[in-house]
Amino acid sequence: MGEPEPLLKIRDLKMHFPVYRGVFIRREVNRVRAVDGLSFDIRQGETLGLVGESGCGKSTTGRAIIQLYRPTDGEVIFDGDDLCKLDEDKLHPLRRDLQMIFQDPYASLNPRMTVGDIIAEPLRVHKLAKGKERRERVQELMDIVGLDPRFIRRYPHEFSGGQRQRIGIARALACEPRFIVCDEPISALDVSIQAQIMNLMEDLQQQFDLTFLFIAHDLAAVRHISDRIAVMYLGRLAELADGESIYTNPLHPYTEALMSAVPIPDPEIERERTQIVLEGDVPSPLNPPTGCVFHTRCPYAWERCKMETPEFQEAEPGHQVACHLLDEPERRKQGAVERQTTSAAPTEDTATDGTPDEAVEESSEIIEETEEPTTNPAETEENSDKPGKTEDSSSSREDAEAPA
Repeated sequence: MGEPEPLLKIRDLKMHFPVYRGVFIRREVNRVRAVDGLSFDIRQGETLGLVGESGCGKSTTGRAIIQLYRPTDGEVIFDGDDLCKLDEDKLHPLRRDLQMIFQDPYASLNPRMTVGDIIAEPLRVHKLAKGKERRERVQELMDIVGLDPRFIRRYPHEFSGGQRQRIGIARALACEPRFIVCDEPISALDVSIQAQIMNLMEDLQQQFDLTFLFIAHDLAAVRHISDRIAVMYLGRLAELADGESIYTNPLHPYTEALMSAVPIPDPEIERERTQIVLEGDVPSPLNPPTGCVFHTRCPYAWERCKMETPEFQEAEPGHQVACHLLDEPERRKQGAVERQTTSAAPTEDTATDGTPDEAVEESSEIIEETEEPTTNPAETEENSDKPGKTEDSSSSREDAEAPA
């Protein structure tokens, strides 16, 4: 059985935001390269997870795909149409199939509208239902996402965070879309509520044959819900593969560092793991590094990384990566050996507090030499009975008793 056909094809997608200077005469002086040349496919019925550090362009990618931001360059092909080349009149009917669940379940809901009006708004905009039919559709959607239809006249502030997120999901489902961008839909929720929302999304995907782009920071959640995972860094894709390959066989150094930060609920395994700590900060998208954008923090980087941008290519069937280490695998092995040696060095021939045994012995000898002899209580009593000290004490007593 072959792979399903791509529902969306993204080719060299770019989203640059101009930076202007001047008050009366404004001129463009630079550009923020939030998304800088992404190319990947999203298959029908799958969940593609998108992970990366804050500010790497994940949310901007999702908004650019569904044309909330009109991309600077590139192609977003949906059902044979390049969405980037369509004007608003031709794009409007296609927006029914492209929806979004926003990160903040409260800020994305109009506080002056009732829940019924919020969920019914897409139906009104696209003229899909009206009157009694619209109200029945809203109540049906509320029931699908686990909300009591009797709450149809309540306002967003009367609901909890998880319930507000369910309202956002119901609104996204109103037009029966085919593709939904889930922009960190669980990040603002409690852990127990996160599990409920993810289970709800999985049930809805099976029920309505939905396709998700799931954006999140929680790597464990992404692994649970995603079929494939894409890793972003500074506006570009670093790696793309199925979830199991990303977690067990990461090929990009940045992905290695991300996976090493995921805790494992087994103290023995966790104790033996080596966590990769990246040095430095993420460069600014205003002035990204030349060559590979990750070379400023990469533990394996060499001169080629600083000069040449790696091609996003297939390293294994279904496993794509943008890294020069594919051409020189010996550098990866050498770097891994050096890292293991460095991490093991402090623990060799050390005492319980990390001090070498020889140093402990030397320090104990010094302490023994400098210690003063302990005073015996019997000697103290003998010294107190000496005549000199008795005369001193008696003379002082006589001086005190003598008349002035």
